[in-house]
Amino acid sequence: MKMNTTIDNHDSDFLSSVEKVFEEAAGILNVADDLKEKIKVSNSTYIVRFGVRLRGKLFTFTGYRSVHSEHREPVKGGIRYSMHVNQSEVEALAALMTYKCALVEVPFGGSKGGLIIDPTQWNANELEKITRRFTQELAKRDLISPAQNVPAPDMGTGEREMAWMADEYKRLNPNDLNTGACVTGKPVSKGGIRGRVEATGRGVQYALQEVFKHDRDLAFAGVTGGLSGKRVVVQGLGNVGFHAAKFLSEEDACLITHVLERDGMVVDEEGIDIEALSTHISEHGGCKGFVGYESDSKVGLQADCDILIPAALEGVINSTNASNVKAKVIIEAANGPITYEANHVLRDKGCLIIPDLYANAGGVTVSYFEWVKNIGHIRFGRLQRRQHERKTRQLVSGIEQMTGAQFPQELLTKIVAGPSEVDLVRSGLEDVMCQTYQSISERWHADDDIPDLRTAAMIIAIERIVSSYESLGI
Repeated sequence: MKMNTTIDNHDSDFLSSVEKVFEEAAGILNVADDLKEKIKVSNSTYIVRFGVRLRGKLFTFTGYRSVHSEHREPVKGGIRYSMHVNQSEVEALAALMTYKCALVEVPFGGSKGGLIIDPTQWNANELEKITRRFTQELAKRDLISPAQNVPAPDMGTGEREMAWMADEYKRLNPNDLNTGACVTGKPVSKGGIRGRVEATGRGVQYALQEVFKHDRDLAFAGVTGGLSGKRVVVQGLGNVGFHAAKFLSEEDACLITHVLERDGMVVDEEGIDIEALSTHISEHGGCKGFVGYESDSKVGLQADCDILIPAALEGVINSTNASNVKAKVIIEAANGPITYEANHVLRDKGCLIIPDLYANAGGVTVSYFEWVKNIGHIRFGRLQRRQHERKTRQLVSGIEQMTGAQFPQELLTKIVAGPSEVDLVRSGLEDVMCQTYQSISERWHADDDIPDLRTAAMIIAIERIVSSYESLGI
């Protein structure tokens, strides 16, 4: 999703916002200045420029790959295709990925990449040529490798682009057994893992489910009750926003009252049909013409709601509009949607912010599962599924013999079926999101010097990175 955003001149840019949160958290931990500087800065940022002959002429493209931290390897981070890509943004995203992986205990360092391109202006064959050339440039510098640097999809890219990258890398390294692990987010038919496409949106759902089990946290924002019936505003109905909205509305009985897109917004206080709206956007290129359409989407951020899910670009909530935001809970499905200054405004007015380095970690978590699958060369659940079914049937048979009653058939079918790959992926993701939030919440309430969940999450991440550096003798 592309959305033009204007950040007030007094607001920190994305990279500065990330670094300021880091500085605050490191200060609370009393991290030594020299180690603090080592952790904060990006290790390297590469700019590649390459030509591709298309439409009878030579086009030159500019791409980036930033490696923020190699305290754990390989480093991990998506590649986005956007005209807004720049070095500062890529370095901010790489840094956030470092802290995100440390927070959820995924054993990767942080990296990020981008290509300055509008993917809507090129057909599939042209995009494939461009992507393969970009892969060649990254491979020359070891910026794509199963053991060193593993890209994934991001804004403007998806399974298709990852399949092209993996195939090109395999062509360049025909004797490497693990070439499939050079990227994640691939189609299942090309070594991907079931559940990866919706992983970030599913992670947002699991995060909210866990948040709503913590009455002390909800009390900060004056929220009571469960998720059912809560009014939700979603900004950006791309992959993440769509899946978060779909799961929350269908499985948790939330009411998606507003969906904000680049060409306007859709409003329905009774709850929007997310599937229908997504289909409409795909067919018409926007939400205009859908029932409940309004042209001015900016006011949607200020709508009266329980939960706001910004799932588009960074800096959409800033010092110009933060004071007008009425949401009681904001969960950052996008990276950096709230500026450093806006975060303080919202916090002071009692808004509970679920930070991006936790809230959208579902993607990298399931990417880790995919990487492990590719390195292991075996599908999750393949070895134990039938054994589970046999053991369960034996247990049920014993219960029936002891009681003299027949086990209910409908329940039998559910409990006997062994876990499939997607079952295991969802179970693993849910466990990560639940355990991580519990750690963040506990840390927030354990120290009066920690003002919010964002700082608590960053503190946990920094502690783990510091520990890793110390074990390396640094």
